[in-house]
Amino acid sequence: MPDTPVLAPAYYAPHATGWRRDLWALLHPPYTAWHLSYVLIGAGLAPVLKLQNLIATLLAFFLAVGISAHALDELRGRPLQTTIPAWVLWTAAITGLALAVGLGFAGVVVLGPGLLPFIAAGVLFVFAYNLELLGGRLHGDFWFALSWGAFPVLTAYFSQTGRLSPGAIAAAAAAYAVSFGQRALSTPARLLRRKTRSVSGTVTFSDGSEVHLDEPALLRPLEVALRAFSWGVVLLGLGVVAAKLL
Repeated sequence: MPDTPVLAPAYYAPHATGWRRDLWALLHPPYTAWHLSYVLIGAGLAPVLKLQNLIATLLAFFLAVGISAHALDELRGRPLQTTIPAWVLWTAAITGLALAVGLGFAGVVVLGPGLLPFIAAGVLFVFAYNLELLGGRLHGDFWFALSWGAFPVLTAYFSQTGRLSPGAIAAAAAAYAVSFGQRALSTPARLLRRKTRSVSGTVTFSDGSEVHLDEPALLRPLEVALRAFSWGVVLLGLGVVAAKLL
């Protein structure tokens, strides 16, 4: 069977070349928006929404996750096939994280030292997960769901109130579960797009009809679900915040 056409490394990262394509791919727009939405959800659970604190928390997570973590991830094998020089990726990673930590320390002035463990955990997650430190022990489904799902919810709520609550912990657990499901969908999708040369197979139904399998057939349900969930979580986060502001 002939090889199937080479797919783009992600559904939001086309085969086109140039710095615009590379920048767009590096930011992982749907996934970055998805995980920033957990910040909206955590902040929106607070009894009183402090808009200034929310904006600072969103910016910190965008710098740490949207820029720093993704730049570090691209340094490990170029999964998105960008041509961004390594020194640019390292600069983006370090600068993004430094600015995020700076925002965190500014928050300490307002909220007190209780925010320091969140800052330390954020730095650990960015480096340990994306660089697969400690032999990759922190680079698995559990740690992904904890760091990019539960953690933003708890941090955002604490940034609003200076404490945690049973409701915030329950919401963080929900974000953990959704992120765990995201990983279960995105891992096989990445394997199909980035590491698969060809696919062959047939599904035979009880009535004798058959469906031939190929990469698009296997990818479609995975990525339709990922797209739907990314939009759904973003709209949920916006809805929670809008309910407090409007």
